[in-house]
This record gives sequence, structure tokens and C-alpha cells, in this order.
Amino acid sequence: MRKLREVLRLRYELKLGYQQIGRSCAIGVSTAHKHLKRAEAAGLTWPLPEDWDEAGIEAALFPPVETAVAEGAARPLPDFASIHSELRQHKHPTLQLLWEEYRQANPDGYRYSRFCYLYQRWLSKLDVVLRQEHKAGEKMFVDWAGTTIPVYDRHTGEVWQAPLFVALLGASSYTWAEAMRDRQMESWLCGHVHAFEHFHGIPALAVRDNTRTGVTRAHRYDPDLNPTYYNFAQHCGFGIVPPRPRKPRELKPRSKTPCKWRNAGSWRRSDTASSFRSRN
Repeated sequence: MRKLREVLRLRYELKLGYQQIGRSCAIGVSTAHKHLKRAEAAGLTWPLPEDWDEAGIEAALFPPVETAVAEGAARPLPDFASIHSELRQHKHPTLQLLWEEYRQANPDGYRYSRFCYLYQRWLSKLDVVLRQEHKAGEKMFVDWAGTTIPVYDRHTGEVWQAPLFVALLGASSYTWAEAMRDRQMESWLCGHVHAFEHFHGIPALAVRDNTRTGVTRAHRYDPDLNPTYYNFAQHCGFGIVPPRPRKPRELKPRSKTPCKWRNAGSWRRSDTASSFRSRN
């Protein structure tokens, strides 16, 4: 209960102050002040008409606010997912430009201020991702690419799907990609060796996905590394950092620069392993 009648009585009949009214009615001082201000704006005088009950006083002090809910519900909502994608993929579009395009397609749509507010509210509900900063020479990200590529034998014409080993330096996004014969441990280690030769050095850490060639058992805090891969890391002098299970973002470096190759369709046999790599 708001105790509006009692607040008005204590103020206008007993001439009490706001603090005394608040203590007597068990309400805050600011609440008592707000009720009396509303009574003054509504033109109420004391004593009140006898037929006024608490509901009538509340209706006089707190009239229903007419909102444009029906009008706002009829307005088409912008495609915030598409807007967010445009802002991330291209550097030239702005919210102002995208809003103008939205208003051209929807003349009765939201104004710019409301458009920005709704976009920021939609954006606040997205999953928060911490941007990673990498030091030069600290981390090398390694993994098998998701898709395979066809490799043709120049003599027999035989075709097989070759998995692609990719190594990328976190700070510079400097990339080494190599087509392998298979995804076995020998190909995995040869890919590392060729990447080290290409980079002219060995990074301090290798961050790789929970692939079977690197991890025997994935675990959030204590994964079991493949013994052969572990011994290889000890011999070369780098550490292995596996990402947590179901956390693919930890494997992605800071830069999203795509890999580029020259003469991607030309391959030659490696002398050190049954693998193939591009001529750069």
C-alpha cells in the first residue's frame, strides 16, 4: 500500500516534515516527497472528498501513461545480425549509413537514436570474447585444416585427398601451410619441422587443437599429451599448450588474415617424409 491518504493527512493536517512522515508511514523520505509533489501537481487539497478511497487517490496521483506500444510494435525491427556482420567485415560502413539504408527500406522504421539504442542492447547480449594479444616469437598455432585438397600423381594420375597442416605465428600471422600424405604422427612432426625451417626459428610455445596426434585425452586442466609429440617438443625446446575442450576460440590468433598461397595447385614430393608442400 502506498498510504497516500495518511501521507497527505500528516503533511497538510499535522504539518509534519518529510522525515517524520517517512518514519510514521515506514516509507523513504524521497518517496514521501514524491507523493506530495504529485498531489500538488494534481491539485489535490485537504481535506479530501469523503467518497475518495485509496484507489481513487492513487488514480489521481498516478494516472496511466499513454505509450506508443502499439505503434512501436508495428515498426519493423532491423536485422541486427546482418548489421553486426557488415560492421565487422568492412571498415567503411557506419551505423549512420546502415540506418539510412534501413530507413530507405522501412520509411516508418525507428529513428537513428532508437536504432542505435536497440543495436547496443542486442550487442550486449552477445557472448563476450576477450581479444588476445601475442608477443613476437611466443606462440605458434598449429592444426589440421578443416577440409582436404585433391593431390594428383604426375605419373600415375592417382588422386587422393591430402590433409592440410597449417602453422601460424600469433603476433604476425606469418603462415606455413603444407599438404600431407595423412594425419599420422610422422606427418604431424614433419609439418612442425618444415614450419620451423620456414620461420627460421622455434617459438616458445605451440598451441594446437585437441587432435589425436597431439593429445591422447582432452581435459580442461590436465590433458594427456601424446608421448611422441611431448618428446619431440622437449628435443626441439618448445612448450605445448593445449586449449580447453570445446573452447575453439583459444586456438584462434589475434589476426584473422586468411592464408595465401602461390601456385597452390603445384606440389612436389618431400625428401624427408611422405608429404607434399607448395612451391612458394
